[in-house]
Amino acid sequence: MEIKWLEDFVTLADTSSFSRAADLRNVTQPAFSRRIKQLESWLGATLISRATMPAELTSAGRNFLPVAQEAIRTFYAAREALRPSHEPGLIRFAALHTLTVTFFPRWVKALEKAGGAFSTSLIPDRGGIEANLDALVNDEADFFLTYAHPEVPFLLDRGQFASLTVAHDRLIPLVSPEIVLSGVAQPGRNLIDRAITQPRLAIPCLSYGFNSFFGVALSRLFLRRPPFRRRTTHENTISAGQMNMAVTGAGVCWLPESLARDEMEAGRLVPASEDAGWNLDLEIRLYRHAASRNREVEDLWRTARQLLERAAA
Repeated sequence: MEIKWLEDFVTLADTSSFSRAADLRNVTQPAFSRRIKQLESWLGATLISRATMPAELTSAGRNFLPVAQEAIRTFYAAREALRPSHEPGLIRFAALHTLTVTFFPRWVKALEKAGGAFSTSLIPDRGGIEANLDALVNDEADFFLTYAHPEVPFLLDRGQFASLTVAHDRLIPLVSPEIVLSGVAQPGRNLIDRAITQPRLAIPCLSYGFNSFFGVALSRLFLRRPPFRRRTTHENTISAGQMNMAVTGAGVCWLPESLARDEMEAGRLVPASEDAGWNLDLEIRLYRHAASRNREVEDLWRTARQLLERAAA
């Protein structure tokens, strides 16, 4: 049994809507429904009546709700009591893996140049939007550094959390200059454009899965763009690993421009389409608790805002 199943169930009880609860939990509705089913299977009882709109708790569900709520409170209280306090003065960041490689080091250096030295600690990418947000929501991190796009909503209470757009990036489809299709070597450049006009052409693609930020963003992109046949040859939530696979000719991969710039300049990766509609413009956002925190956190936030103001002047 997983604590997130209990949190899912309590959210569903609050909203009486699978779609709304899935949005609040930052997962797709099918994934959310599977997790509720997993909880019911573990308990051996049906908690939700799916024959009604809006969704209603069954008798077992009503009896279990206060148990679930108390279990969640007990779990987090115990974790807080047992967890050793972090080193004083150390500013804790949760961050997407790609940003820890491409953006974070240069950004922290710029912050230190503007506002003095900061001591920082990075929490590794936990592999999904929900898991990374939880680090901030549950006060395991002082800041969350993430990509953002309008089609991948972060449902954080604006009264409790604040954000800054600290930079921008682009997600672009890239492929090796030569790729083998049906045993025949073909040029990779503009491969997507050719696939759209040749319905029988199946394009090998690298996937981020469905729970990662890029995976969700790309699923929305594919729904609104011209269709073409895709077959997944590799799946990985980490962009750096995807890029290394793309260089070997494993398939088309959407990569952050900041990460892939050197490979593009060296000619090891080329655009898979000349249609800019296949690109996704991204923000790089810094999230934090809105309430006043310790001096180090407040100093870094103030310096980050000052850098943006100077850049805009």
